[in-house]
Amino acid sequence: MHRLALVPRSPLLWLAALALPLAVLGAIDPEAAAIPLGLILALILFAVWDASRSVHRLDGLVVELPPVLRLIQDRSAVVRIVVHHDSRQARRVRLGLGWPAGLVPHNEDCLVALPEGADRSQLEWSFSPVRRGRTAIRRAHLEAASRFGLWSVRRAASVACEVRVYPNLEAERKRLAALFLNRGLFGFHAQRQVGKGREFEKLREYVPGDGYDEIHWKATARRGHPITKVFQIERTQEVYIVVDASRLSGRPALSAGRDAEPSDPLEPRGATILDRFLASALILGQAAEHQGDLFGVVAFADQVQTFLRARNGREHYSACREALFTLEAQPGTPDFDEIAFFLRTRLRRRALLLFLTSLEDPVLAEAFVRNMNLLAGQHLVLVNMVQPPTARPLFTDPRAESLDDLYAHLGGHLQWHGLRELQKVLQRRGVRFSLLDQARMSTDLVAQYLSVKQRQLL
Repeated sequence: MHRLALVPRSPLLWLAALALPLAVLGAIDPEAAAIPLGLILALILFAVWDASRSVHRLDGLVVELPPVLRLIQDRSAVVRIVVHHDSRQARRVRLGLGWPAGLVPHNEDCLVALPEGADRSQLEWSFSPVRRGRTAIRRAHLEAASRFGLWSVRRAASVACEVRVYPNLEAERKRLAALFLNRGLFGFHAQRQVGKGREFEKLREYVPGDGYDEIHWKATARRGHPITKVFQIERTQEVYIVVDASRLSGRPALSAGRDAEPSDPLEPRGATILDRFLASALILGQAAEHQGDLFGVVAFADQVQTFLRARNGREHYSACREALFTLEAQPGTPDFDEIAFFLRTRLRRRALLLFLTSLEDPVLAEAFVRNMNLLAGQHLVLVNMVQPPTARPLFTDPRAESLDDLYAHLGGHLQWHGLRELQKVLQRRGVRFSLLDQARMSTDLVAQYLSVKQRQLL
């Protein structure tokens, strides 16, 4: 039980204002002071008596909230609140909740009518979750008027309601609506794959026209005549999205150009680059599910934070969403040595690794390139980063109104040139590097994945 608090109400303040002129009258006429002082004493005793009779006004009230709320960021939601009371008398109670940061209520408080003869009352409170992640509502505040309305009796009650706010993928699905339509000749279908595949199926007798690279030389030596290997197209492939959750991912997500279109109203407000990464990762997981592939998630900063081995199915997608929605940007720098060693030792089968990171820092870029020699020999690696707003070739923006603008454009060109050189270095190691506009990141990632599937690069 939390400690009660008594707060004066307007009637008590009016009575206190009335006591002041009575005290003045008593001071002016000492012989008749007994009457004003008696009235003042009566008022004080009446206020004390009203307070003493009202301290149990909130006894028996229990506030109950759902144990878990699952919400979508920036989508209005409703929490159902049940107030239990053991008294059969009608009462009106003012209710407030201790809203954590990230949950914006549409009303500051609400009045709960406890009807006569009922043991509970239910109400709905609307609010908007504006921040992704896990939080909790732990405190409810109750207020009721005293018996004669002189005091407000207040008490705080403990509640337990966990709130899980998942990323809002509505804007991403809107951009990919044509792919997910899946009707007739339109939509997101399994890609037809050409070629003979890479997965070994069986051995057979040599047929004229078979290439020398298809002959199984050990079986040929054992049997005394040519034996050919037969391959099949891989039915299920492993796709991993590797999310960089270090300090650079905590920056606000901005469009790459000064002439960019206004942000989509469906986009989450105040989104960071990490928010874009997570939304794109979940969209790519849905794409892999449609293609019948296995999808996994890796998140890292200065160490590996999350690892979910590639699987498929609705339960696995829910597990990936649960693992990603609480991810926050860490203050440290990414440790590419750690993540490369981790992936090399944990992933035995050849997989598609899609890195979502930031490599505009030359030191980080050098460390990343050094570790690609370890990964690119076993896995197919695609690296994607959000294009910095100022990184663009010189003379692409005709607006240079001052000398400061000219130097800013020159710095943006040098940054763009450095990223282009990084792209060439990675390409020589068999790694594809792409600069993506944050508004089209999900679309471009799905396009990269479908291209890998169609060309059988795995």
